[in-house]
Amino acid sequence: MGVDVNTSDLDILGFIFAFLIGVTLGTTGAGGAVMTISVLVYVMGFTPTEATSYSLLIVGTTALVGSLDYFRKGNVDVKKGLFFSFPAFVMVLLMRRYVLPVMPDTVFRSSVFTLEKDHMIMLVFAILMIISSYSMIVNKKKAKQLVEKEVNYVFIFLEGIVVGVLTGFVGAGGGFMIIPALVLFAHLPMKKAIGTSLFIITINSAFGVLGDVLAGAEIDLLFFVKFASLTIAGILTGSYLARFIPNDKLKSGFGWFVLVLGAWILVKETFFK
Repeated sequence: MGVDVNTSDLDILGFIFAFLIGVTLGTTGAGGAVMTISVLVYVMGFTPTEATSYSLLIVGTTALVGSLDYFRKGNVDVKKGLFFSFPAFVMVLLMRRYVLPVMPDTVFRSSVFTLEKDHMIMLVFAILMIISSYSMIVNKKKAKQLVEKEVNYVFIFLEGIVVGVLTGFVGAGGGFMIIPALVLFAHLPMKKAIGTSLFIITINSAFGVLGDVLAGAEIDLLFFVKFASLTIAGILTGSYLARFIPNDKLKSGFGWFVLVLGAWILVKETFFK
């Protein structure tokens, strides 16, 4: 699976982005898969299906390193993280092992329109990014109206199921959906939500990779080591930088980032295919 590693200009650019992906994941607890899939598909020439497998492995490994760093600082809520991750990783494993491998390459075909599986993955990915960005951009007054008085474990569990299904389908760690749930329903401060999100992403990605391996996916280990090494360096840098950035700025800044990138992918996949 994947393309041969070489030293072309696009590969060099892709590896530069690898470091920036880690910085984003370290400062926001999310966005790693958002950027990884985009870079692998649009810069380095992978198919969306291949990119989802590499994304789970790269982001999962990077998130593990980041979560350990946040755990050392006391910014991981293990109890809420495990409660969220249990339904999520079950759904991720089922999606990667049994659902995605049997999906036809052509999902829908008519005389005027054809929808390929890879194209659908990117469209769903972009739409989810745009929807999830709202809860991160919403102003403080509206945010307070959305937050429940008590920790809502029912919503956390249901969100875990949804994240698991979508993570399994699009190959994203789900941080752009996990963090809003942890902030709004689990009442975690942003920095603890970031650390807990990395913890959850690690678990989800591990089971996603397991599903891919059981389904017969092949991974270019040399490429993985090169890309992941740079993202790990980036996440340690981002984790350090996050200490100096206020929670509110992290939240809104990440929301706008997800919105812009999601809109770009949607336009790209809709009008320039």
